[in-house]
Amino acid sequence: MKVEPGYISLFKTGELKNRVECLDKLLTNCAVCPHHCGVDRFRGERGFCGGGYLPVVASYGPHFGEERVLVGEHGSGTIFFSHCTLKCVFCQNCEISQYGEGEEVTPQDLAEIMLILQRKGCHNINLVSPTHFVPAIVEAVLIAAREGLMIPLVYNTSGYERVETLRLLEGIVDIYMPDIKFGDDEIGKKYAKAPGYFEITKKAVLEMERQVGGLKLDEKGIAFRGVLIRHLILPDNLAKTDKVLEFIASELSKDVAVNLMDQYWPAHKAYSFSELSRRITGEEYHYWLSFGKKLKLNLIK
Repeated sequence: MKVEPGYISLFKTGELKNRVECLDKLLTNCAVCPHHCGVDRFRGERGFCGGGYLPVVASYGPHFGEERVLVGEHGSGTIFFSHCTLKCVFCQNCEISQYGEGEEVTPQDLAEIMLILQRKGCHNINLVSPTHFVPAIVEAVLIAAREGLMIPLVYNTSGYERVETLRLLEGIVDIYMPDIKFGDDEIGKKYAKAPGYFEITKKAVLEMERQVGGLKLDEKGIAFRGVLIRHLILPDNLAKTDKVLEFIASELSKDVAVNLMDQYWPAHKAYSFSELSRRITGEEYHYWLSFGKKLKLNLIK
């Protein structure tokens, strides 16, 4: 049975348009993310993330490297946004996240990209690093819904989110896919310039689960709603993986899916930190995989 994305009902009632207006108000004294820079992005001022009002898109297309529950047969319709609310020293996409490579697009352009991905048969619209461009993204969803967009929205985020902004996304986002990068606030500040990272992200993830619950799959094994958490394992437990997994096990439902990722490699400025200058070992990965299984987490790939 095909499940209608949540934003369709909001579009039909006019609430989706109201959300666009509410989100736009966050930009005049920017409070979209936890940095709360206070700049006026409508006037071209730029804060910590480096983004203006219009989204910057680095690339888009069907993506087959995501989790199987998103990829299916035809791929996840991925849109990579430039700039970021974090400054991870080991970022593997630093050309777009830190240096802003990409092209500015209007909400109308972005809506057309979403419709192109739907026409290609993609199972979802996968918004990668969307946080700082949320107002324009939701405006694009409004336009695309008017033109027939009917596939789930995936909010693929660093996890560093304001609960107040997330509440304005309730009923719009179908699948939340947050990273929980660090299980310690000081580590988040050191490696990502994200004050209070773990405490802020825990509250954000709890809000995401409140909205959409654990991960739900259709009869073909494709996700259509819920929360899927990613965690990148760092060498020598620098990410405090134990704290991250214990939080998930104790505070979230058993249906929330977790992907423990082993693809860390020293990118961007990682070699400036001796502790980050190597890949993780197979032994490290399997240790944390076993740790997650002992906690009875819903582990997926």
